[in-house]
Amino acid sequence: MPSSALLFPGQGSHAEGMEEPYRDHPALERGLELLGYDPFERLSEGTRYQQPALFLCSVAAWEQWREDAEDADEARAAAGHSLGEYAALVAAGALQFEDAVRLVDERAAAMADAGELNAGGMVAMLGGDAQGLRALATRLGLVVANDNAPGQIVLSGPVDAVAEAQDAARDETGARARRLDVTGAFHSPLMEPAAERLRAALEATPIATPQIPVYSNGSAAPFVDVRRELAENLLRPVRWRETLLALRTARIERFVELGPGAVLTGLVKRTLQAAA
Repeated sequence: MPSSALLFPGQGSHAEGMEEPYRDHPALERGLELLGYDPFERLSEGTRYQQPALFLCSVAAWEQWREDAEDADEARAAAGHSLGEYAALVAAGALQFEDAVRLVDERAAAMADAGELNAGGMVAMLGGDAQGLRALATRLGLVVANDNAPGQIVLSGPVDAVAEAQDAARDETGARARRLDVTGAFHSPLMEPAAERLRAALEATPIATPQIPVYSNGSAAPFVDVRRELAENLLRPVRWRETLLALRTARIERFVELGPGAVLTGLVKRTLQAAA
């Protein structure tokens, strides 16, 4: 059997009705009880509810896959895209489900609040000159928040600068710009208030040694200090392209996306084909 890596999606993979395949699954039932509210009823209200909802679906998908897949024991690593790190750490045995639900709930609220405090946004850049895009970001005071795949990066920062980057992208870099429907400048210094809250929550949370390597967004390498890195990753880029290349170097041959949609599966194909 080929060695597999488990991949868990982040915010942006959510969709209305995504919970329907898992409505009777214990993970959703336990999660909704722990949360004390139903985030699926409030997806349109943004980050605060989208993140807990997506996390519950991802864990339910993982538990279902583990029950059904004949080769579930062949999983040798895990990674999650931003929010997906929490489901990956549950799958690896580093976080207990109940603790992860509380952390995700606090993370989502903290990020939403930070977005209201520090007006910011994000814009995806598709195609174009990568070096030119990074120069554009530097000129406007933005940061690269996501390096998702060859030809796909996301810039993050103050809302006015994001709008200027969106207008200038095609002329200056040849990229197509698509503004993201988020309420803040995620993975940028504007998330520092959220990182502070998350640090406090993590300090109160028991964390075990992962049973399989879980790759951190901020380093594109296995977590070393889970508490520190989870908090720091709110401020650091999601190095997803590098993470996939690192997993391939670690002899991972198969990638299993667990959660709504197939965004990560598409990024795997794009990244590994470009590296072939």
